[in-house]
Amino acid sequence: MIESSDRLSRTVTPVRPSRAAVEEYTTIQDAFARCRLYRKEHRLYAVVDASLGRIMLEVGAVGAVVMPAALGAHVRDSMASGGDPVGPIISHPRSDRWTFLTGPTDNSYLDMALFSDLFRVCASVAHPGSTIVLPSPADERGGYRCWISAPQYDYRPGLAEVVSATRACGARATRVSAAE
Repeated sequence: MIESSDRLSRTVTPVRPSRAAVEEYTTIQDAFARCRLYRKEHRLYAVVDASLGRIMLEVGAVGAVVMPAALGAHVRDSMASGGDPVGPIISHPRSDRWTFLTGPTDNSYLDMALFSDLFRVCASVAHPGSTIVLPSPADERGGYRCWISAPQYDYRPGLAEVVSATRACGARATRVSAAE
């Protein structure tokens, strides 16, 4: 009898997970839920990087044009003036940049004239195979990235349309600053 009570005194009580571990688990689960929403409702076939809790989208079937936020506002307004939806736009507040998600990417990023036009206004076309980080609940709470224009179903403007509007707005901005 002494032996069995001795064994009982050596049992270990379960350790509760730390608050940080619970929050990290919740953050990852929120990212998975948001990623499912992006996949089902918007055809943005992203994956969750569980080590960071980030929702990653590979450029290819979805293209992207990245630019300073001030230029992005002009591009958005220019595209909206035609009455068509502008498509999904991601804001990166800490770097003051916007990313326009577009239809499939093409080889236009190889065009040197396009590259120089976009380079002058600090814009670029994302290369196929590169990665875009989509807003997750944790990103939005932390101010890392958020939607300026959230996706509407699976609509994304054509890459050429966004590039054309960026070139036009960039040229206008260059003329204005040269006149001053």
